[in-house]
Amino acid sequence: MERIWLSHYPEGVPTEIDVTQYNSLVDLLEDSFTRYANDDAYVFMDKRMTYGELDRQSMAMACYLQSLGLKKGDRVAVMMPNVLQYPIAIGGILRAGLIAVNVNPLYTPRELEHQLNDSGSTAIIILENFAATLEQVINKTPIKHTIIANIGEMLGGLKGGLVNFVIRHVKKGVPGYSLSGTTPFKDTLAIGASMTLDKPEITSDDVAVLQYTGGTTGVSKGATLLHKTIIGNLLASEAWMQPAIDKNPISGQMISVCALPLYHVFAFVTCSMLTMRAGGLVVLIPNPRDLDATIKEIRKYKFHLFPAVNTLFNALANRPDFAELDFSQLRISMGGGMAIQEATAKHWLEVTGCPICEGYGLSETSSGVTCNPTNSDRFTGTIGLPLPSVDIKILDDDEKEVPQGERGEIAIRGPQVMANYWQRPEAADEVMTDDGFFKSGDVGIMDESGYVKIVDRKKDMILVSGFNVYPNEIENVAANHPGVLETAAVGVPDDESGEAVMLFVIKKDDALTEEDLTNFCADNLTGYKKPKYIEFREDLPRTNVGKILRRELRDEALTLDKG
Repeated sequence: MERIWLSHYPEGVPTEIDVTQYNSLVDLLEDSFTRYANDDAYVFMDKRMTYGELDRQSMAMACYLQSLGLKKGDRVAVMMPNVLQYPIAIGGILRAGLIAVNVNPLYTPRELEHQLNDSGSTAIIILENFAATLEQVINKTPIKHTIIANIGEMLGGLKGGLVNFVIRHVKKGVPGYSLSGTTPFKDTLAIGASMTLDKPEITSDDVAVLQYTGGTTGVSKGATLLHKTIIGNLLASEAWMQPAIDKNPISGQMISVCALPLYHVFAFVTCSMLTMRAGGLVVLIPNPRDLDATIKEIRKYKFHLFPAVNTLFNALANRPDFAELDFSQLRISMGGGMAIQEATAKHWLEVTGCPICEGYGLSETSSGVTCNPTNSDRFTGTIGLPLPSVDIKILDDDEKEVPQGERGEIAIRGPQVMANYWQRPEAADEVMTDDGFFKSGDVGIMDESGYVKIVDRKKDMILVSGFNVYPNEIENVAANHPGVLETAAVGVPDDESGEAVMLFVIKKDDALTEEDLTNFCADNLTGYKKPKYIEFREDLPRTNVGKILRRELRDEALTLDKG
């Protein structure tokens, strides 16, 4: 295939990256621990943690996990927001040769139970705020070891105690729970610090992370990311970022704002791992929806890298107090997760003076596989060019490459692509071509320069604030309500989240109300998956064989008054 995009690469960006320069992601991280030992790695509520401290504490965590009898390849779930314990936990898991399973801390018991069982996780590291959810399902999962963290413990002294008091008793942020045999996070570090790790032999072909995504069948699947998969993404992203730094060099340590949740692949790779690779400082924002607290926190820093989704860019750009911040050091505003709207990009540029550089990736590609040049001043409305070592083809329904400029499914090949879906080879076969391309489900066009533009979605996935929502999962949950006969879920445009879930329902019980069904869905679906709109129908449009026509419903939904 002709890689027409290479002639449009920014100067100095290599066409290929060498994933063999590190044997594992652990080697890459330990390289940063050594090189930047005295520099700050993370900061949370003004508490800073150096690379040296992260080295020691993640090693202590690794030793503790190993002392539990966990062996290389065992899975450990991490259910935490953006707190200091998160990088310690991930570092410890990887260094012990274990597999990290990223879990959304806002999952309902049903969602958590599925992910723990599907991954076969035997240990979990969880923030106490979400322990009540775990309590409801733990006896139905393989979990044998539970490590419980709290927000204040890493802050130390009076401040840590005060923060915990406010969260537990004033904000009522820790629902009551009863879990036996748990170990406090700080205790694991103290215990592990006195141990020596029996270092496992970790290769680039070993599994590092299970990154769960939705499935077109309604079953959440674990994208299996190998050590070399994430290394490939990090090195390609690092090379792609360099032209922006060369254009306007950074003075001192690079500072990255992490307002995206670390359990999401975009933040995990771009905010956390990529910043550590560069020896930078990650500013952890636990709840970006709290714009007042977010702006108050980032006001303290002259930050250089700001990854975000369209909704966050838009919300901040419309805040007068955000416009008062110092953007003199902002070099890259990295947009991903969902389409960046031209109006948002224009407003962000007016406020910050730094254009949004839009990229594209999926859980199955360990985050980014295309991106606009980081040294460009223009907003292209595209997802950019394929990154180093990435091949992109636009395919028709028969997996044949379409002529340039025509619509087709975006297919991706490169070291960034997952090895498979965890224990679901048949599902992986459905999305991989014979020559190793991953079929994204997104419909795009590649222009004569190699820039790719997404124009449609082949599958019925709904994209809510950068999170994948699959109609079948919503429909399966709603159908379990005794008053529901049949359902269909579609995505509709939404000013706040890009898209929102709309649910069409045929009643089995005439007494069923919108409030009943809304509450039922809230008990079984995490926030971004909940239907924002519900409409009751006598019938639903179908094919001649009875299949519900979601696209027709989606077209109808655009004409409805959903107010």
